[in-house]
Order: sequence, then structure tokens, then C-alpha cells
Amino acid sequence: MEPRLSRRAVLLAAGGLLAGCSRRPEVDQVRLRLATGPAGAVYRRIGGSLAEHISGQVPGATVSTVPSGASTDNIRMLRAGEVHLGLTSLDALITTDGSAPEGLSAICRLYDSHLHLVVMAGSAIDEFRDLEGKRISLGARDSGTEFTSMRVLQLGVVDADGRYLSQAASAAALRDGEIDAMFSLTGVPTPAITELAQRHPIRLIPLDAQADALFTAFPGPYTPAMIPATAYAGSPATRTIAVPNVLLARNDLPDDLVHAITDTIFTHAGTITSGGRDEAGPEAVPEAWQINVRTGIATASIPLHPGAAAWFRDRKR
Repeated sequence: MEPRLSRRAVLLAAGGLLAGCSRRPEVDQVRLRLATGPAGAVYRRIGGSLAEHISGQVPGATVSTVPSGASTDNIRMLRAGEVHLGLTSLDALITTDGSAPEGLSAICRLYDSHLHLVVMAGSAIDEFRDLEGKRISLGARDSGTEFTSMRVLQLGVVDADGRYLSQAASAAALRDGEIDAMFSLTGVPTPAITELAQRHPIRLIPLDAQADALFTAFPGPYTPAMIPATAYAGSPATRTIAVPNVLLARNDLPDDLVHAITDTIFTHAGTITSGGRDEAGPEAVPEAWQINVRTGIATASIPLHPGAAAWFRDRKR
């Protein structure tokens, strides 16, 4: 599955390039697989846009997307060699000793996700502790939503009836009364919640105390944040938790290939917002407005892939 570079690209990588010159390799029909996320998730949408732009801007490279459960599932597929690239939330990636899983590194930080706790407008749930004993979607199995919501429930000592549903399935189950609340760790706004709010009144439950608890227990990947009043129809601004998302690569991807991918992401960040194409057609990606060089290098304790690190060094020259 290892991508093949042309002889000229290998020679360039071995001999180095002049400062300020393009390092994009001549790629001999490299086919890459990018792990994204489930239906109704921003990962699916932004992953499709990234794949489309990389395929269009890195000569000879073709990137296909692979639907998944999201963060934890993507890490598993990367380590197993099933995909070359993948999206993940930073908290699901960082191990207890602060290191990255073996064989993986970051290309860049992309955007921050916000933890949503959503109920229908008429729900008796008014605050986090009201979740005790309630039917709650924890997100899809192996997703960042599952990872973070389980941490929140454990720190809050809340015993809920957890269900494992994708974002789209969670929104449908909440609408139909099959669950009482749903967690969703995702960009703002996220398609599944947007569509639900447009048809049925919803409420967002504040998570400011939970943000403080996470920040204290797990320093590094969490920050307090606000879901703005403009995000979802009828919902006021709500305090919550933010978690950065990063684009990962296998360490065995050639440096010059990753350099070209990094260049494409930051050179075309503005057009990435126009979206890629998934099974539902073209989608806008407002989260891509967060992509910028200043925050892109901020991947906490997760090392950058050498090709990405070289691109950021080149920018400083």
C-alpha cells in the first residue's frame, strides 16, 4: 500500500531543494485513502473536501475517502495500514503519557470541535446532572464523541443508559423520542443538528462545569468554549468544551508527498470551505475557515510528520 514516488522525486528528497522553491514531487499515480467519519458528521464533509483538493493539487495523487466511526476508528485504521491519512480529535489521540500512537504523526491542526449536549425543547433535562438514568446517545462506537462524552460522564459521576448511534441516527432518535439526549463532538454548526433544529425546537445543555473538570483532569487537549447563538435555530449561546482536530498521516508516507499535501491545505484553505463531494453531493465546509498557519502547527504533544515540519520551516524563511 506504500505510495510510489518517481525517480526524480526521490533524487530531490535525497539531495534537498533550494530555499523558497517548490518541493512538490512528481508523483507516479499515488493512491491514498483518507479515513473520515459517519453520516451527518463534519469529518465526512471536511474529509471529502480535503480529498478533492489534494487530488486536484498534488500532481499524480488521488485521494479517496473511507467512512468510519470517526476518531478512534480512524486511529485504528491508520495503525493497521488500512488508510494513509485520517482525521481525529486531539484528546482521543494523546496517550496517557502524552505521546502519539506508534507509527503516526500529525500533518496539521485543522479546526476545533465543540461538545454538544442536545435535547428537545420540551425535555425535562435542564442541566448535566439530569442525565442520570436517561437514554443518551454517546455517538458512534470508536468516535471522538464516544471518547469525550464517556470522560465527561465519568468525571461527573453520572450513570446514564448509553446508546451508540451516529450523528444522523442520534438526531433521528432524539426527534422520535427513542432517546432523551445526544452528545456530539463536532464542528459548529454540524449538519445533523442543524437539520433537526430547522424542523423541531431543540435546546443545548451548558457544559461549563464539565469543561473545567476536563481541563483539570486532562491538561492539554481541552479548552472552555462557546457555541454561538447563531449556530442553531432558536438556541442561545451555550458554554461547552472545545477539542482540536488534526489530520494524521502514517510515518511511512514520503516526506515530499506530505510536504505537498501540507502546502495544498494551507494554500487552498479558503477554497476548501466550498466543500467536497460525498454520497449526498457537494457540501459547504465552514469549519475550514479555521485553517491557518498560526494554529496549524499547534498539535500539542503530537509530533509533526517530517514533511509537514519541513513545510512550516520553509514558511519562516
